[in-house]
Amino acid sequence: MNIVVLIKQVPEIALIKVDEAANKVDLPQGPGTVNPFDEYAVEEALRLKEKTDGTVTVMTVGSQRTESALRDCLALGVDEAYRLTDDAFEGSDPQAVAKILAAGMKKLESFDLILAGKQAIDSDAAQVPGAVAALLDIPQAMFVKKFESAENGTAVVHRTTEDGYDVVELTLPAVVSVVKEINEPRLPSLKGKMAAKKKTITTWSAADLGIDPATVGTHSGTKSVKVSPPPPRPSGEMIEGETPDELADNLFQKLRDKQII
Repeated sequence: MNIVVLIKQVPEIALIKVDEAANKVDLPQGPGTVNPFDEYAVEEALRLKEKTDGTVTVMTVGSQRTESALRDCLALGVDEAYRLTDDAFEGSDPQAVAKILAAGMKKLESFDLILAGKQAIDSDAAQVPGAVAALLDIPQAMFVKKFESAENGTAVVHRTTEDGYDVVELTLPAVVSVVKEINEPRLPSLKGKMAAKKKTITTWSAADLGIDPATVGTHSGTKSVKVSPPPPRPSGEMIEGETPDELADNLFQKLRDKQII
């Protein structure tokens, strides 16, 4: 089974700053890290590879800085890495990113399964995996917590719902996004890290992918109108009372005064 994992390099969230006056987000200068949810997708791909004697490929959209994230995946045992990079891709919204990745998948041609984390921790959009599936016109299952099987052209997965989970059978190739309950990601070995440094990362540009620059990047369908930090959380209010009954009565009265009940 040939598995492709779509990953994203994300900045260290604690170091992000919002410049409200300039209406922009200032990202830290460091190389960043693999999106945490994508790490579960990589781990699941490696486990499926071990069961089916297949291959695992990682693919991302980004600049030279994303190479460190790709090599982190190679150090875990991933076979190949692809970086889709072009100045025209800068500023792409999730739908444009999905278009770029879908073009990469079409150029790759041979794949049985596409995995991704359920969302990226920087944008929290959770749009890309589903959009890639739609653009490739293949089945999808989002927020999967377990692979029951993946063989003979089909995959059976447990898709999380508000009430529990659904058991879904997919015809391969398909796109599956995973949640962190699916596994526990492994750590790279020293041997894996050394081998990753020597591996070649394939890069494809907009021209290589046949993408019109006027449809991605700053020409994406959505624009950021305003950027601001989240409002401060209002201070709490203590409800006093000498007995549990008095506390309950005071709380009830407070909620009634605020017309909550």
